[in-house]
Amino acid sequence: MTTRCGFVALVGAPNAGKSTLLNRIAGAKLSIVSPKAQTTRFRTLGIVMQDNAQIILVDLPGIFKPRRRLDRAMVNAAWSGSQDADLTLLLVDAKSGLREDVREIIAKLSESKGRIWLVLNKTDLVERGELLPLTQEISALITVEHVFMLSARSGEGVSDLMARLAAELPEGPFLYPEDDLTDLPDRLLAAELVREQIFMQTHEEIPYQATVETESFKERPDGSVRIEVTIYVSRPGHKAILIGEGGHKIKSLGARARMELQELLDRKCHLFLNVKERAGWDEEKARLRAIGLDD
Repeated sequence: MTTRCGFVALVGAPNAGKSTLLNRIAGAKLSIVSPKAQTTRFRTLGIVMQDNAQIILVDLPGIFKPRRRLDRAMVNAAWSGSQDADLTLLLVDAKSGLREDVREIIAKLSESKGRIWLVLNKTDLVERGELLPLTQEISALITVEHVFMLSARSGEGVSDLMARLAAELPEGPFLYPEDDLTDLPDRLLAAELVREQIFMQTHEEIPYQATVETESFKERPDGSVRIEVTIYVSRPGHKAILIGEGGHKIKSLGARARMELQELLDRKCHLFLNVKERAGWDEEKARLRAIGLDD
């Protein structure tokens, strides 16, 4: 039987639904999701078997105008991931439409010679009659092989996309074991799930001014794991907010992250969080490398 295998990059503006689509297809939380933009910071692989094909989905940071070293590294990760892929899925939020940032992404993508498919996401939030004009408008700006209309949140239309990917990826051997879900190490997944809770449980600039690193990940004789995680923040006030009165906030962050982690790793997890102030962490090369980004 002929097998197929290839890398499929998910490219789009922040909050287009790339991480939601990855998690929907993989059937597991591999990339963190929040209603806030710029949640994803580095490349996340989702490895999915479909028929006789291994589809390696690459969830990339949303593309935006960078200001900090961290921002530049995130945007560079997105563009390099697209260039290295066998195929690029251009995700567009159908509700937001053809915003200026989407136009800029399309303009740069149109310069590449790679295969591009258009995916209109969040179609459950708009009238069907609005989708064809949006498709025509985008198709006038960039050549795409196929157009898919779906809702990553509900799953509607996702199976059609998967079937077409399985049929059109390059022929070749599988690159990962068939039971692998991702190439991310467990310690990085732990840090990301804690960071997701910071996005979900805090507001304003705090999620964007915090980074999370797993300091220790130790197996225990009973099969459980002890995980020590440090949250770095830029300002003293942010540290106080994350800890909360009487430690209430940090306990809530840890409890929710631990539940998610135990479900993902299928084992008991003992999670310990620490918060440290570190001004300028988002300009440090070492901090960027620790969260999987190159400068």
